[in-house]
Amino acid sequence: MPSNTPLIAKASVTNVRVTPQKARRVVNLIRGQRADAAIRIAKFSPQIAVSESVYTLLNSAVANAKQKNPAIRDASELWVTEALVDEGYTMKRYRPRAQGRGYQILKRSSQISVTLSDDKNYRPISKAEQRKRAKAALEAAVVESATEVEGTDAEAKPAKKAPAKKSTAKSSTKKAPAKKAPAKKKEAE
Repeated sequence: MPSNTPLIAKASVTNVRVTPQKARRVVNLIRGQRADAAIRIAKFSPQIAVSESVYTLLNSAVANAKQKNPAIRDASELWVTEALVDEGYTMKRYRPRAQGRGYQILKRSSQISVTLSDDKNYRPISKAEQRKRAKAALEAAVVESATEVEGTDAEAKPAKKAPAKKSTAKSSTKKAPAKKAPAKKKEAE
């Protein structure tokens, strides 16, 4: 592995039975911290339901990093560069209310993902940026292949005509009067 590329280790957990709003309380505390400090924060955080999941998630990410690069001694060499909480499935339940009505109760869940890196300033490339780069690379490849084709067989290929456009005559809504048949002359008897 070249030394200029940062080590990236990811871990994620799905179906954590805590609302994303409550999970973000803990995850916002660990984002940008050293991995060992983030583990301590998650372990002693008062939000018990989330903190246990985040604690095991961080330990898993550190283990993934050690698996990728055995030279890493402990979690103090890693940084939490990305920590996200997304919404998971929502269970819908109903509670009886007055006059025979039923109120819906939404039991939400979360999906938590963590990215660790040995570079503190590492920022992952967003999906939109990846699409933009791929599109630019594709356009560059098309232009490059077009210049190669023009250089070899420019005279052999005729220029393509643009397809003819259909005219739309919807501007006049009145119909033209029908043509009358010419009247036959009555023969004199």
